[in-house]
Amino acid sequence: MRTLIALLCCLPLLSSAQTSETSEALKKALKKYPKADSNGDGILTREEAKAFRDKAKELQKAPQVKMPESADKHIYKTVEEVKLPLYVFKPEDHKAEDKKPAIVFFFGGGWKNGSPKQFTPQCEHLAKRGMVAITVEYRVSSRHEVTPADCVEDAKSAMRWVRANAKKLGIDPNHIASGGGSAGGHLAVCTALIEDFNANDDPKVSPAPDAMVLFNPALALAPHEGLSDMANAHLTTRSRESKVPPKKISPLSHVDQKQAPCLILFGTDDRLLEGAKVFQQYSKKVGNTCELTTYEGAGHGFFNSGKHYDLTLKAMDDFLVKLGWLEKG
Repeated sequence: MRTLIALLCCLPLLSSAQTSETSEALKKALKKYPKADSNGDGILTREEAKAFRDKAKELQKAPQVKMPESADKHIYKTVEEVKLPLYVFKPEDHKAEDKKPAIVFFFGGGWKNGSPKQFTPQCEHLAKRGMVAITVEYRVSSRHEVTPADCVEDAKSAMRWVRANAKKLGIDPNHIASGGGSAGGHLAVCTALIEDFNANDDPKVSPAPDAMVLFNPALALAPHEGLSDMANAHLTTRSRESKVPPKKISPLSHVDQKQAPCLILFGTDDRLLEGAKVFQQYSKKVGNTCELTTYEGAGHGFFNSGKHYDLTLKAMDDFLVKLGWLEKG
């Protein structure tokens, strides 16, 4: 932060010809904020620094998410100037020694937009049912110019933070589920299956969930032998636009391994359903518990409101009761 403030103050005094090779302030800024070097040539110019400054100022103007007062806010990670919070909803009269099961939700929005408020209703419901429920802010491309791989990194950081702080939060570290919708569902399952894309977190703390609740998740980001030719053609076209090889962050490409019990909820009119069906097939083939529940005529994002909110809430409850994480309602 101090380096950025110094950079903001000294920019008007720098000539347009100065770079990190001739200016100590720009040199320090480049070391702390390598993303300011927009063309990646290893040299920070005054123009690049100014553009980075202006973007940082715009980010600071972004409206803050207003969460219910019942949620405790914690910063689980800081990336450059960006502080990433998560919001913890606890059962009534919850104490640290209670060691309750927990679930960590990631919002949807195509890795571009979205808000942790999306899963506030589910968090409030599960807290009343006796779980610790958490909804996470992570970086998205519209606000932070990141890729889905960066989103995966943040999700893994959040899961590690929750497990590392389980004692303080009154959570059983062996009963932490991941959950999410659409792109957030993708992140939730990536915390279980993707080994790459780790921040400077303690590698001894596992990000892997002990159960997964996925609402219309994006499970196929790369072509796969189990998918139809049409689906693979679509994914091949999209993969050319990706900055990271899609296979590296495609859950379906990593499904053939031991994983936690999983519930997947989908509308039948969602084009992502095919990937979920293949994911379930391959997951069960290696002995995993993977349930897929569909809702006739429902499209993408169907779970957010109306009757499908109630139906998916009950399905989630029933799944967690079956696991022994919740008592029957």
